[in-house]
Amino acid sequence: MSGAALGIEIIFVFFLALFILHRYGDFKKQHRLVIIATLLAWYLCFLIVFILPLDVSTTIYNRCKLAVNSSPPESSSNNNVNGSYPTSAPRKHKCFKPWSYIPDGIMPIFWRVVYWTSQFLTWILLPFMQSYARSGGFSITGKIKTALIENAIYYGTYLLIFGAFLIYVAVNPNFNLQWNQLQTIGIAAANTWGLFLLVLLLGYGLVEIPRSHWNGAKRGYLLMKTYFKVAKLMTEKADAEENLEDIMEEVRKVNESIKYNHPLRKCVDTILKKCPTEYQERMGRNMDDYEDFDDRQNNYPSEKSLVKLHKQVIYSVQRHRRTQVQWRILLEQAFYLEDVAKNETSATRQFVHTFQFQEPENRITRYFYTPTVEWYWECLLRPWFYRILAIVLATFSVIVVWSECTFFSTKPVLSLFAVFIQLAERTYNYIYIEMACFLTIFFLSICVYSTVFRIRVFNYYYLASHHQTDAYSLLFSGMLFCRLTPPLCLNFLGLTHMDSSISHKNTQATAYTSIMGSMRVLSFIADGFYIYYPMLVVILCIATYFSLGTRCLNLLGFQQFMGDNEMTSDFIDEGKELIRREKRKRQRQEEGENRRREWKERYGNSREDSTRNRNVHPDQKESSFSDTNASRPVSKYTRSNGRTERDRIELLQDAEPLDFNADSVSDDPLDHPLDSGRYQPGGRYLSMSRSRIFDDV
Repeated sequence: MSGAALGIEIIFVFFLALFILHRYGDFKKQHRLVIIATLLAWYLCFLIVFILPLDVSTTIYNRCKLAVNSSPPESSSNNNVNGSYPTSAPRKHKCFKPWSYIPDGIMPIFWRVVYWTSQFLTWILLPFMQSYARSGGFSITGKIKTALIENAIYYGTYLLIFGAFLIYVAVNPNFNLQWNQLQTIGIAAANTWGLFLLVLLLGYGLVEIPRSHWNGAKRGYLLMKTYFKVAKLMTEKADAEENLEDIMEEVRKVNESIKYNHPLRKCVDTILKKCPTEYQERMGRNMDDYEDFDDRQNNYPSEKSLVKLHKQVIYSVQRHRRTQVQWRILLEQAFYLEDVAKNETSATRQFVHTFQFQEPENRITRYFYTPTVEWYWECLLRPWFYRILAIVLATFSVIVVWSECTFFSTKPVLSLFAVFIQLAERTYNYIYIEMACFLTIFFLSICVYSTVFRIRVFNYYYLASHHQTDAYSLLFSGMLFCRLTPPLCLNFLGLTHMDSSISHKNTQATAYTSIMGSMRVLSFIADGFYIYYPMLVVILCIATYFSLGTRCLNLLGFQQFMGDNEMTSDFIDEGKELIRREKRKRQRQEEGENRRREWKERYGNSREDSTRNRNVHPDQKESSFSDTNASRPVSKYTRSNGRTERDRIELLQDAEPLDFNADSVSDDPLDHPLDSGRYQPGGRYLSMSRSRIFDDV
C-alpha cells in the first residue's frame, strides 16, 4: 500500500474538483483556458486539504522511528538481573507502519510542486487571465495589451514594495539575508495576507453554517426567505432586462451606421454574435447590405468605442441569462416549499406535487423515491436530520473557537485538537489520527470555502450555480482558494501542535512545514501575528451571531433578510404575490397543454384513419364516388365533415391568437419582461410569447 493512498486521493480529488466546477461553470460556452486554469487552482487547493492528514501520519511514524533509533540500549547489569528483559520495554517503543505510509523524499517534492504552482497561479497567471477574460478586444493581441495595462498597477505595487525592502536590506549592515531567508520572507508575506482574510471568512462560516442548517428545519422560515429572494430577484431581473435593452439599442445604431464594406464591420459582426438570437434576427431584418459607407461622414464609432461596447454586451447578456435561470430555479423552489407546507397535514401520507417536474426523473429515483418515501423524508425526517446536523456542526464550531484561542499554550495543552492527536499518537492509531485530522481540516475548509461561494461583490464577483458563473468570477475564486489554503493548513498544524514553532519541541516537522521554512526570520510575525490574530475569530463569531453585518448592509440600502424589519415584510408580501401570479400562469399553461393534447388524441387519430383509408382503398372510393353523389343527404354530411376537419386542423396548428387579457398588444415578446414562466434555451420564457389558444379559457 506504499504510496497507493496518495495516488487514490489524487485521482479522487481531481474528479471532485471537476464535478464542482461543472456545477458553476459552463464547459460549452466558456473559454477552455479559463476552465483549465480554474480547475487547476481548485484542484491544487482541494488536494492540499486531502493529502495533509497523510503527511501528519507519516510524520508521526518517522518520529517514532527516530525515537527508537536514538534511544540508548538497555544495560544488562541494570535491566537483565533475572536473565531476561522486561516484556513491556520492547513493546513500548515498537513502531507500526501506517497503511497510508508515503516513502521518504516524495512528500517534500510533492508539496514544493503544489505550493509554488498555486502561488504562480494566484499572483501572476490568474490576475492576468481575469483582465484578459473581461477585455472587449477583438483580437488576441488587443486583449493581451489590455490585460497588461490593467495589471501594470497591480504588479508594479508589489515590485515597488519588494524593491524597497531589498534596498533596505542591502543598505543596513545588520541584515545578512540569504536566498533561503528571502524566500521565507516572501512566503511569510503571502501567508500573512491569506491569514488576515482567512480569519474573517472563518468567523462568518463558524456561525452561519450551523445556523443555516438549523433554520433549514423550519419550513416557514425557508418559505418566507424564498419569498424575499423572489422579490429581490424580480427587481434585479427587471434591471438586467432594461440594461440589455439599452445595450441592444446601441448595438442596433452601430449596426445600421457601419455597412458591410466598412473596415470595422468585422468588429460589429463579432458583437452581433454575442447578442441573443431574437435580437440578431431583428437586426438582420433591418440590415440594408446594398448601401455603401461614405468616408466623408464623421459619425462612425471608433474601434475603442466598439471595444467598450463589446465588453458591455458580454456583461449584460451574461447577467440577463443568469437572472432568467435563477428566476426559474427560485420559482421551482418556492412551488416545492409550498407543496411541502400543504402535504404536512396530508392524511394519505403521500407527497402530491402541484406541478409535474419539467425534466424527466430517473427510473431508479422513481422506483425508490416513491411519493410515500418522499412524504416521510420531507415532512418528518428531514427537519430532525437538519437539527441534529446543526447541533453537531455547532459543537465543532465551539471546539474550533476554543482551540483558536488556546493553541499557543503547550503546558498544559488546551487545544482540543492537539489533545486528540496526542492521545492517538501514544497508541500509534494511524486510522484515528488520519480521520481526526481529516475531519478537522475538512470542517475548517467548509467554513472558509462556503463563505467564498456565498459572498457577492455587487455584480463583479458572484458564484452562481447551474452553470451561470462568468469567467471573471471563476478565476477570482481560484485566486482566493490559492491564497487561503496555505495559511489554512498552517493554522490547522498549529491547532494540532504539529508545527514545531507552536509546540516548541525539537521534533521532526511535517513535510509541508519544512517547505514554508522557519518563520523565526520574522519573529514579530511568528511570535505575534500568527498567534494572537486568530483570537479575533471570537469577535467575528459574536458579530455574525447578532447579524451585525446584515444590519449594516440594511442601513446602507442593501436589503437583507431580517425577520424584525418592516422592509423585509414588504418584500415577503411582494414575493407572495409574484409566486401567486406565476402559479396561475403555470396552471393556465398546463391546462391549455392538456386540452390541446386531448384534441390531438381525439381528432388527430380520426384524421390519420381517414388518410390511411384513402391511401389503402383508392379503387373503392372511386367506385363509390358516383353513389355518394347520388345521395344528397350523404353529400351534405360529407361536405360538413370536411369543413369541420379543416377547422380542427387549423385549431391544432401553431397559430397563436392575441391575448385579450393582456394590458397591451405587442408583437415583440420582450415588451413584457415581467411575465415569466418556463424557461427556453434561447433565454426566453413561454409566458413572454403570445399566449396559446386555450390559455385563457
